[in-house]
Amino acid sequence: MTDPQDDITTTEGLSFDAMEPNAREDITELHIERNAADLEAVFDVPVRVSVVLGRTKMPVSQLLKLDTGAVIELDRQVGEAVEIYINDRLVARGEIVLVEDRLGVTMTEIIKPQ
Repeated sequence: MTDPQDDITTTEGLSFDAMEPNAREDITELHIERNAADLEAVFDVPVRVSVVLGRTKMPVSQLLKLDTGAVIELDRQVGEAVEIYINDRLVARGEIVLVEDRLGVTMTEIIKPQ
């Protein structure tokens, strides 16, 4: 008598790379199309994006003495990565760029959620 489990074909242990190329392409295309369609519902949801250039601590008395043009020393050096937050959650690091006459930021590293 044979064990019914012997007749079941599983993909456990089969890596994506071990699949035939055409099967990989079909799965990848299907996955990408489904994800893009799923995201369409949130395209218009507003989010707050913040870029942290650096930080410093100072007493309130010193803060009140600041005037237009005052220079505040931050804890970062020129050329160091800046932190990019979306809705107060760190999502990436990047670099400040100058685009025409405006400052911008380009992402250089995406932070994986923990």
